[in-house]
Amino acid sequence: EVLSHSPTGIGGLKEIIASISGDRVYSRLKYESGVHRVQRVPVTESQGRIHTSAVTVAILPEAEEVDVQINPEELRIDVFRSSGPGGQSVNTTDSAVRVTHIPSGLVVICQDEKSQHKNKAKALKVLRARLLDLKQQEQHQQIAQERKTQVGTGDRSERIRTYNFPQGRITDHRLGLTFYRLEYMLDGDLDELLQALTTHYRTLALQQA
Repeated sequence: EVLSHSPTGIGGLKEIIASISGDRVYSRLKYESGVHRVQRVPVTESQGRIHTSAVTVAILPEAEEVDVQINPEELRIDVFRSSGPGGQSVNTTDSAVRVTHIPSGLVVICQDEKSQHKNKAKALKVLRARLLDLKQQEQHQQIAQERKTQVGTGDRSERIRTYNFPQGRITDHRLGLTFYRLEYMLDGDLDELLQALTTHYRTLALQQA
């Protein structure tokens, strides 16, 4: 499912983001992350010269919903009298509530209600929303870092695979293997290549264990 795409205006794409679902889809496709080098003769090339370009690919697991659990032991709750404009007391009871989340330092104050219980409930609701936002920001930063690690600088010298259209071949530089079935593989016939990559990285993991 295509989530977003940015066309170049000449039949190409600057970027495309897609969601892929299926059995063990991440474990099978995660080795596609990296720089893919393309060698071809563009339709605009009148001299028949081969042009080289690069595409960076990042395969990321779909982010799970961030769940916010608040540990009561990590909260400091202070109650005080609500104050209106000029600092005068709004009522004679300690109904205002200040909730401090000690680990993050977030502070929420609620004094709109006359009931301390309602103010506390409101404060906790606001705190939970702020903590959720904080966790989502951290998650986005982590995903951005994972993507940066996967694709490198995008330089062609960091290529993991070359697609040579004039010769009809695909060479995977990690495996040192060349396949002369470029069209079939671009149509999705990747089982042999993906299995070889899985075996390759499992072997490396066993050697490093």
